[in-house]
Parts: sequence; structure tokens; C-alpha cells
Amino acid sequence: MEWLSSFIQDLQASGPALWHGFSITLKVVITATIGGVFIGTLLALMRLSSIKAFNIFAKGYVNLFRSIPLLLVLMWFYFAVPFIYTGITGNYLTIDTALVSSIVAFMLFEAAYFSEIVRAGIQSIPKGQTSAAYALGMSYSQAMRLIILPQSFRKMTPLLLQQTIILFQDSTMVYAIGLLDFFRTNYVRGDLMSLLTQYILFAGLVYFTISMIATYAVKKLQRRLSV
Repeated sequence: MEWLSSFIQDLQASGPALWHGFSITLKVVITATIGGVFIGTLLALMRLSSIKAFNIFAKGYVNLFRSIPLLLVLMWFYFAVPFIYTGITGNYLTIDTALVSSIVAFMLFEAAYFSEIVRAGIQSIPKGQTSAAYALGMSYSQAMRLIILPQSFRKMTPLLLQQTIILFQDSTMVYAIGLLDFFRTNYVRGDLMSLLTQYILFAGLVYFTISMIATYAVKKLQRRLSV
């Protein structure tokens, strides 16, 4: 068990670096979730709109991003966007390209999935609710904002949280573009200290534990909301 003792000692020393990597993971997941739900809600409303152009755009967006691998989207934003920006402006990007590319890629990709959840939530509300809102003199936007969407979000919260857990697991893909998230920080530290297997197993255990706890909490919330 000498390897375990040396790993625990090194793990304590690398605590600040691992915590910083974990904070990067949280930043990507939380920002992408908030932005993805917002964009997804707009897409869902466009998909349900009677305006054909909005409907076609939203449907095309969802089908496009659901047909492309997430890793490809991530790589495209990381390599293509700076290249296009430099070609147009003649200047180089001064921002953290890996972090911003990760957030934007996850946000736009997950928006396609969030939009389907939101659309299903809106469609689950009885049409009589909308008719009642119109009878009270509300406009379409007021009915959606005050009556339909609040009820929809209450119903679809567990599904939105479940998709966020999937996003948390998929966030390890930022390894491909060199972002020092929690997983890559473990990999780099393990490789540096010749403890790669131990650090990879530790990272996997952390992701597994957080995902299991979050999934249990979501199921408990779902049962509570269904009462």
C-alpha cells in the first residue's frame, strides 16, 4: 500500500491546483447551463410560433446541433473562431480562448437539448390555461411569461437538472483543447508525479460521486414535484 500512501500525500499537496481545476469545471457547467436554458427557451418559443420563418430556424438549429458530435463543436469553436476573427480584424484574440470556446460551445450545443425539454414542458400545459389568459385580456407574451412558462418550468425542472448532470459529465471533453479543468488538472499532475493511474481513478471517483448524488437529488425532487 506504499503507492496509496504516496498518492495521498501528493494529493494533499496538489489540493489548491485541483480545486482551481474544479472551479473551472463548475464555471463552464453553470454558465453553459444558464445560457443554454435561456437560448433553449427562445428556440422552444420559436418552434411553437405561428411564424413559419421562426419555426424553420428553430427546427433547423435543433436538428443541426443534435446531429453533430459535441467534441466536433468544441474543436470548431476553439480553432475556427480565432482564425476567422484574426482574418477579419487582423488582430489576435486576447481572451482565454479555451475557456470561452468551451462555454460557448457547450451553451449552443446544450441549447438544442434544453429547447426540446422546454417545448415538451410548454405543450404539457392544458390549452385552457392559454385561453383563460386571453379571456383576461393578456397578450401572447404576457400569457407565456406569467401563466405558461412558470408552470412549465416547474414540471420540467427535474429534466433540466438531469441534462445538466450530463453536461457536467461531458465537460471532461475540454481536455481535447487543453483547458485545465478538473479532469485535465488531475491528468497533468498524475503524469508529472508518475501517479497517472491513481489520479485518473481519483478524478473518475469524484465525477461518479457527484453525478450519483445529483441524480439521487433530482429523483427526490421529481417525486416531490409530482405530489
